[in-house]
Amino acid sequence: MIRNIIFDLGNVLISFKPEEFLKSGNYPEEFTERALNDVFHSKEWLQLDNGDISLSDAIRSISLKSSLSSEEITGIFNLRTRVMFSLDHNVKILPELKKRGFSLYYLSNFPSDIFPDIKNANSFFEYFDGGIISADVRFSKPQKRIYEILIEKYSLLPEESVFIDDIKINVEAALLTGMYGIHLPNSYDLNTQLENFLLQEL
Repeated sequence: MIRNIIFDLGNVLISFKPEEFLKSGNYPEEFTERALNDVFHSKEWLQLDNGDISLSDAIRSISLKSSLSSEEITGIFNLRTRVMFSLDHNVKILPELKKRGFSLYYLSNFPSDIFPDIKNANSFFEYFDGGIISADVRFSKPQKRIYEILIEKYSLLPEESVFIDDIKINVEAALLTGMYGIHLPNSYDLNTQLENFLLQEL
């Protein structure tokens, strides 16, 4: 029986689509391309998620190889809290899941410098029994260890837990720990996919 539901944050409970954001903001095409390639898709972005470098180090490293100035790179990083906003059609199911007796957790690749701001800005975090972000534990999905840390920290039984993520490889990694998994490429399918899964487990 499933007792624990573990959510990724990005594109499951929080929208994170920088390309759509930049294009809808009428930023110049060249700037949008550079921002995506040099910042959002950079190795430094992954290093921030993993807690390996500071924001200032990331900006310095990117500026050495990008045509963007340090000020522009800093400005792009400052956009992050605007790019991220709650997916209300999914967040609204959290209180109902709590009423039904499920324990709720989050497990997300996330930099530590903005996570407190994101958490404080989104009241739905009050429904969680706990969670882990990658930068705090120095492991990132799909590394198996980050799932194990969550399991150990909250004394979860993998066979009683299901993990939901928009990226398939992250779900596959969760399966290796003995957890169940739901791949969610379309955030609007969350309620349907989760309910179908829970019915199968009855």
